Amino acid sequence: MLYIDKYAYCSPLTNTHPLEKFCFAVINMVFCLASPSLTVPLLILLLTAGILILKGGIPLAFYLKLLLLPFSFLIIGTATVAITLIQNSGSALWAITLFGATLGVTAQSLETAIGLFFKSLGAVSCLYFLSLTTPLPEIISVLRSLKVPSLFLELMSLIYRYIFVLLETADQIYTSQKARLGYSTLRGGYRSLGHLVSNLFISSYRRSLDLYTALEARCYDGELKVLQPQFQFSKKNLAGMAMVELFLLGLLFFI
Repeated sequence: MLYIDKYAYCSPLTNTHPLEKFCFAVINMVFCLASPSLTVPLLILLLTAGILILKGGIPLAFYLKLLLLPFSFLIIGTATVAITLIQNSGSALWAITLFGATLGVTAQSLETAIGLFFKSLGAVSCLYFLSLTTPLPEIISVLRSLKVPSLFLELMSLIYRYIFVLLETADQIYTSQKARLGYSTLRGGYRSLGHLVSNLFISSYRRSLDLYTALEARCYDGELKVLQPQFQFSKKNLAGMAMVELFLLGLLFFI
């Protein structure tokens, strides 16, 4: 089981109504992306981190590791925004001329890149809040209640299931190769890695056929139906959410 999945099932917030957590994450994500300043994204980032660590029981070190995962993508993406084609090199904070064109960083492009970085990080923190406190079956239950097409939900369930299948199969193949000194040398490591990838595809395909056969044997008709636990809305949580969202909405319009 992935650590994210483990924390989602073991979190003290698991018993909170999933629709409350879903609305909280989605509304804050919209506010974060729509904010013209950095204040709202930073507050949302701190708010979700505080709830997850203090209320959700997520270790601080683990949460920081999760935040580091999108850093490389965000840095590369925002760097392409910060570096632009400059007509007047005198206004640039940094510039270089290549093949007659001047590329550089201006104060405006740097400000835009920083804003994009923190907006994206704030949106990621909202997704982390939902995934670390709500198991996937409950998220799918919420989406089903919102009339999301069944085909999309079934694909979500099967893809999520195959994440664990792929990880388990890859771990078994890697352990077997390592026991036979497949990674003792650099050349042998590359060869073993190639065999791992090819065998992983074949093994996963075979297991997918077995899974489909098992579903067909149980009269699978295109929809996986599972029992869902009953939840009660919390007036305290709803009141707190309303206060937080109204405060963020005020900042969104007046800052």
